[in-house]
Amino acid sequence: MKTDKAIEAIGDNHVSTSATTPLRKDAFILTDKEKIASIREDIKHIMETLGLDLTDDSLKGTPQRVAKMFVNEIFSGLHPERKPDASTFSNNYKYGEMLVEKNITLYSTCEHHLLPIVGRAHVAYISNGTVVGLSKMNRIVDYYAKRPQVQERLTMQIVQDLQIVLGTKDVACVIDAKHLCVNSRGIRDIESSTVTSEFGGKFKENAVRREFLDYIKLDTTF
Repeated sequence: MKTDKAIEAIGDNHVSTSATTPLRKDAFILTDKEKIASIREDIKHIMETLGLDLTDDSLKGTPQRVAKMFVNEIFSGLHPERKPDASTFSNNYKYGEMLVEKNITLYSTCEHHLLPIVGRAHVAYISNGTVVGLSKMNRIVDYYAKRPQVQERLTMQIVQDLQIVLGTKDVACVIDAKHLCVNSRGIRDIESSTVTSEFGGKFKENAVRREFLDYIKLDTTF
């Protein structure tokens, strides 16, 4: 258990401990309804500590709204029961080239400050006999994004999940995102973004990786 002094020493440093989301063994003992009730009281306490008047009509419902948002929306990807079913199909048309799903809108939350991460994910794979529905790739991105995250882990989780679903190592992901913990606080650099990548199987080869990156650059304005 880190002391307050040790936590302060870490400061704003970007710390990542694992490729899996750190969860306690008892993470899902409480029902969603019970979690919302508990979080509501915690948010109420925070707001009252800040000096806000929760009898005001504009604020009185905020603790409940935030609690529901945490459990049902922005952190909904923590629960394994919400993992999307990724239906796969035989590649009967023998498509043997790269398939790229680019510009997937991504909303996540930085686990260090609980501020938004907003960006785009680009995902690709080369079929070895199995294909997955296009929308499932978006859903997998959204599922892993909907939890407290670091971008490196998110990128890896997307690739690792699709590798399992497709039964191939030939999967890649690039994410370009803005972190509001950088843009709206701290250094307040509104222009910078963070790019992470994970390349598996054939995507580790320079020519294949370059082809993927060239596809990402294509103009998709219609």
